[in-house]
Amino acid sequence: MNVLASLLCGLIFGAGLVVSGMTQPAKVLGFLDVLGRWDPTLAFVMVGALAVSGIGYALARGRRPVCAATQSWPTATDIDRRLIIGAVLFGTGWGMVGLCPGPALTDLASLSSRVVVFVFAMIVGVIAWEWWHSHQGSGQAIGNTALEASDG
Repeated sequence: MNVLASLLCGLIFGAGLVVSGMTQPAKVLGFLDVLGRWDPTLAFVMVGALAVSGIGYALARGRRPVCAATQSWPTATDIDRRLIIGAVLFGTGWGMVGLCPGPALTDLASLSSRVVVFVFAMIVGVIAWEWWHSHQGSGQAIGNTALEASDG
C-alpha cells in the first residue's frame, strides 16, 4: 500500500510539473531572470503548491496515516552551515541549468543529453556527499539528517 501511495504521489507531482511547464528549463530560467524578461509563472505554481500542501498538512495533523504506522513530521528547525551551503549549491545549479531534481527526473523521459548529464552529475554529487560524510565519523545516516521522525 505504501509503494502504491508513493507511486500515485509521484505521478501526480510529475504530471503537475509537466502541466505547469516547470519541466522546461527556459521557463525556470525566465523566472530567475528578474533583471531581464522576467516570467512570473513559476511564482504562481509555487503559491498554488503551497496552498494545496498547506491544506493537506492541516487536514493530516492529528490524524492516523492511511499508509504508515505513525506520522513522521519534520522537527529540525535550525539554520546551520550545511543548510546554507546546500541551498547555495542547489540554487546555483538551478540557476545555471534551469532544472532542479524533480523536473530533471521527469525530463529524463525526453532522453535529452543535457538532462541525462544533469541527473548523472546530481547522482554523482549525492554519492560523493554520502561517501565524504560517512568518512567524517559522524555516525549519523544521511537520510536522517533532514527529517527526524516524530509522532503527531
